[in-house]
Amino acid sequence: MVLTPKEIISLVTPPLFIHLAKLLQKNQYGLSGDHRDWAEAIAASTGYDSDIILELTTAALMKVKNGDAVYERDSVLFDEIQYSWPLLAGLMWVAARYEGRLNVLDFGGSLGSTFYQNLAFLSDLPMVRWNIVEQSSHVKIGKEYFEDHNLRFYTCIEECLTDTKPNVLLLSSVLQYLEHPDILFNQMLKLPCGYIIIDRTPYWAGPTDRLCVQTVPPSIYPGSYPSWIFSRSRFHSNIPDDWHIIVTFDNSDKLAGPVDFAYQGVIIARNNYVS
Repeated sequence: MVLTPKEIISLVTPPLFIHLAKLLQKNQYGLSGDHRDWAEAIAASTGYDSDIILELTTAALMKVKNGDAVYERDSVLFDEIQYSWPLLAGLMWVAARYEGRLNVLDFGGSLGSTFYQNLAFLSDLPMVRWNIVEQSSHVKIGKEYFEDHNLRFYTCIEECLTDTKPNVLLLSSVLQYLEHPDILFNQMLKLPCGYIIIDRTPYWAGPTDRLCVQTVPPSIYPGSYPSWIFSRSRFHSNIPDDWHIIVTFDNSDKLAGPVDFAYQGVIIARNNYVS
């Protein structure tokens, strides 16, 4: 049977448009743009309702804490824990160097997502203290619902350091969301920690950092905000001589972007560090 042009169009067009619609929808989310400065990136963002995100994260982590869910990340619950094995190995390595004592400064650690993610392993250590430095709204909720003898919350690094002496600093999915990540990282290098673990951070092979806007799928929460893609070579070259890289590793995070990039982590140690 020979089809007429009209019949061909009626058969071909719907699947084509469905495919294109799915492709366009997929490309709506992830990282986009190449902005000159933070103000321009903010202007290109819609922002997000931090109160709603905090409520979603609180509800999800309460289920994890109470044993009603297995794992939470970015306010989303999962049926199984998605481990970052290099991160966990780094934490256990640090603990081994301190006779099983692990004291973490988790900067931007939400309400304890990484703590609960790795609790099955951490609970076998003789001493674990997990200190989260976060926004005051998170700290208030953290102290009310999640704080215990292992998990503590602080509004600033100085407040944490008056209480305890962390032996490892954790920066997981946080540097890319800061206006001046270089300044903060340089300050972190001067803290009395001998080890730093950076996780879930986007890098590309270009010579300069690239400032984008990250758009979140509304199935998670509606919003968009600035996010850096760091130059891998530039980032590593800025690590001072009194520190050295132990290992770099890949993460499973995947997002669409304007350049070819990957989420990676790195573990660094201070030279000749004595605890």
